[in-house]
Amino acid sequence: MKRLFYSILAIILSTNLAFASLPWEQKQEVSKIIQSEQSQTLTSQANVLYAENDITSAFNILLSIPEEERTAQNWLLLGNILQDQGKIDEAIFMYNRAIQIDDTFYKAYYNLGNIYLADGRPNMAAEQYKKVIKLKPEYAYAHYNLGCTYIKLGKYGKAKYELLTAIDLKNNVADFHYNLAYIYKQQKKEKQAKIYLDYYNKIIENQI
Repeated sequence: MKRLFYSILAIILSTNLAFASLPWEQKQEVSKIIQSEQSQTLTSQANVLYAENDITSAFNILLSIPEEERTAQNWLLLGNILQDQGKIDEAIFMYNRAIQIDDTFYKAYYNLGNIYLADGRPNMAAEQYKKVIKLKPEYAYAHYNLGCTYIKLGKYGKAKYELLTAIDLKNNVADFHYNLAYIYKQQKKEKQAKIYLDYYNKIIENQI
């Protein structure tokens, strides 16, 4: 046991001596690597805790990661937690920080769109959903939510196009069909409205 202890001690001492002998620039580089690895470990822990619904612990761990080390996903998760707590302005700030880190991170734009849509700001929501679609055109829910935004704006032609696109991409979501039926109803197209309302009812029945 003593031999093992002295062996470990020798490794630690030799490592510290080797680090101490490095030029300042290399020390900085090594420190950055260590910090990055620590941040990755904390990120993994936070993701697990969030998945287990231990929101408070996940939030605190994410905050312990230095801001310059946080990934776009870190900022997104902070935003999700704050949004769930009804802290909308703080959540918006976090999503925008995620976008600053990675302006191709479509999930942050999508969540911003959801906030603006729920908050009665459909024009701002539409801009965010358009950015999502530009980055990820196959994302059915972005088309659907953009369609819902156009419904709020009374732009039924554009809404219909987005909902039809959403259904083409993912045809087993009941709400897609229901809202398309609503549009046809508003356009006085009762036959088409009934077709999509029947689709809606069929999907609901299969889910029971």
